[in-house]
Amino acid sequence: MQLLTSIFRTSNPKTLVSLLHTSFNFHTFSLSLLETHPHPFHFNQILSHAITSGLFTDPFVSSKLLHYSLSSSHLLPISFSSSIFFQIQHPNLFSWNFMFQAYSHGSSPLQSLTLYNLMRRSNRVIPDKYTFPFVLKACGRLGLIEKGLEIHCLSAKLGLEYDVFVQNALISMYFQCGFVEFGRMVFDMVPGLVRDVVTWNSVISGYVQSDCCANALKVFGELLDDCAVRPNEVTVVSALTACGRNGFLDLGTKVHGFSVVSGFNLDVFLGSSLVDMYAKCGQLEDARKVFDRIPNRNIVCWTSMITGYVQSDLYKDAIDLFREMQVVGVRADSPTIACVISACGHSGALHQGRWVHGYCERNRIEMNLPVKNALIDMYSKCGDIEKAVEIFHGITKKDVFSWTAMISGLAMNGQSVKALHFFSQMEMSIDVRPNEVTFLGVLSACSHSGFVDKGFYYFEAMTRCYGLAPWLEHYGCMVDLLGRANLLVEAVKFIKSLPVRSDVVIWRSLLFACQSHGNAELAEFAANKIEELEPRKCGARVLLSNVYASASRWSDVKRVRQNMFVHGTQKQPGCSLVEVNGLVSEFFVADSSHAQIDNISETIFGISKILQSDSFD
Repeated sequence: MQLLTSIFRTSNPKTLVSLLHTSFNFHTFSLSLLETHPHPFHFNQILSHAITSGLFTDPFVSSKLLHYSLSSSHLLPISFSSSIFFQIQHPNLFSWNFMFQAYSHGSSPLQSLTLYNLMRRSNRVIPDKYTFPFVLKACGRLGLIEKGLEIHCLSAKLGLEYDVFVQNALISMYFQCGFVEFGRMVFDMVPGLVRDVVTWNSVISGYVQSDCCANALKVFGELLDDCAVRPNEVTVVSALTACGRNGFLDLGTKVHGFSVVSGFNLDVFLGSSLVDMYAKCGQLEDARKVFDRIPNRNIVCWTSMITGYVQSDLYKDAIDLFREMQVVGVRADSPTIACVISACGHSGALHQGRWVHGYCERNRIEMNLPVKNALIDMYSKCGDIEKAVEIFHGITKKDVFSWTAMISGLAMNGQSVKALHFFSQMEMSIDVRPNEVTFLGVLSACSHSGFVDKGFYYFEAMTRCYGLAPWLEHYGCMVDLLGRANLLVEAVKFIKSLPVRSDVVIWRSLLFACQSHGNAELAEFAANKIEELEPRKCGARVLLSNVYASASRWSDVKRVRQNMFVHGTQKQPGCSLVEVNGLVSEFFVADSSHAQIDNISETIFGISKILQSDSFD
């Protein structure tokens, strides 16, 4: 081997070709030479000689050359390998399988099935247990269940129904195509002695991908009872994902313990799953502890932690962690950017959101549709509706989230007429249909501008035109619409006519309307309903006392406050987020922990004196 490498490094192409003719048998020389991973130029010399000399017709030589070209995909495009393959007059099964593998794992899985059909029509080779996993993988990626069924039938005819490789591929294919029952049926048909850890992983991950997490955890329990197979890291990751989606913290903690006892390394793969599980279960401190222990954190780990903060409404922590990520030199990707922009929008950090937007452009991060949708939402929530509209018009192919973000953004910025105009444009689009969230934005626009008739028209159109069943949030919007229009009696009638039980959001909407219009009697009625549903929260009582105060019913104010004191209910402190020079500060009532609290208090005192002075105009 050292001699071959030395010859390669010192010889020019002509010398190499000469050596091929004189010094070595081509079979032996090519095998040894290709193992040294020659430069593509030298490989072309070998390939050219094989073709011109006629040695390429040897199936062994041609398959070896094809395999090398495919294994060097980082240097040679797959189209080059495809051209080699089609130069082979009668490809053997190895050559076919090489191509199936390359296409099924690459960006063109359909080509794998095209070649498979070509092979079947040639009638020269018969598929084997290595062929079927590749073409079944392509079927799964493309969702071609009919083709998958056809291949399944052929594998059974060839006596491969109990081959573990084929069975694992069939399970994955059926789950990817959405045929969960078929996937489980194949799993149950596999004899217990034949099942390996990949078989179990295929069905567990299949259930997770199909959002059947309870079934995934049930199968995981069955695997733990099976002493013949030991779970691996992939199994644990799927189980943790299922626990996180279902909020099973206790079970997720036990799975975490199992991974530690089993000696699994806390790599980025397992670590990201643990962070995601703890975050989805609301345990952000535990998620952060795991995150801090992960060595060599990649962008997936950072994104998992940032997403956890955003999902738990800890937007300031998400933005701070993104800054920390910049300090350590980790380059963000599109999913990270979408989460950070969402955090900026919810916290009102316009300056920070603009910086993140510029960061994408400076670092040439792909501004895909989710990122652009997040930008529309962020700019809308931060009050820069013109920029949001500009980004919206710059999107070539808008989806339902693009339209929904724009309609809701216009509604929250007081541009209800424009919001309804955009909805009309959306209805004329043949590619997009509004969903339930879209109608929340439409009804909000009607509510903010007092369009009662239009509000009822769109509310009824949800079911009549689009077959969408209203959520409680839609009923709440209608109550808010009637309440803002001072149609309080009609609002109560609407609530009593609902086909579902009213929640606190609906009654709170009515209570807010009663406060705005000074209707103490209905306010008492709404507050009592809220207290029945949330006996330990004081928000309704605080609003009711404000209604009494507005009506100068001070004895009732005192009674409500005393009732709150007797039951030990306390008003939750208010919170404000303020952005100054790109930094977001969080303030709570009676909180003096801010580093500049003395200066802030002095400024507030000065403003109060000015407002109270006679000279203030």
